[in-house]
Amino acid sequence: MTAFTDENVPGRFGASATTEADPRRVGTVRTEYSPAHDGDPDPGEIVWTWVPFEENDGRGKDRPVLVVAREATGTLLAVQLSSKRHDDDREWVAIGSGPWDRSGRDSWVDVDRVLRLHEAGMRREACALDRGRFNLVRRRLAERYGWS
Repeated sequence: MTAFTDENVPGRFGASATTEADPRRVGTVRTEYSPAHDGDPDPGEIVWTWVPFEENDGRGKDRPVLVVAREATGTLLAVQLSSKRHDDDREWVAIGSGPWDRSGRDSWVDVDRVLRLHEAGMRREACALDRGRFNLVRRRLAERYGWS
């Protein structure tokens, strides 16, 4: 098993760094549910990558994200997960618990913040989200950004 330090976490630096994408400027986005447990990130899967804090000051953390679409350039669009409760916030979609959280805590997906991910910038595949919960996220993204 590879030990990751703060300096070599996949997705943190260089060409494979996870970045924030402007969801209204990414062009046509077709979300899809196509998980394939093969070690590569696929739409519908929760993977781990470095996610910069919203302040964009160089800080961030390794966290789970839900891959929602593959871009023509080979990059992926994803939304971050949090175990912090967001019951009253429309920008967050409740998806419950799953194997991505070892403590079994409920999770929420932030549809207000879209991330661009590179295959080389993920640490590991956690699991595939079931189609029903994926569709909850997909519908909210379609409402918010007009994605199909």
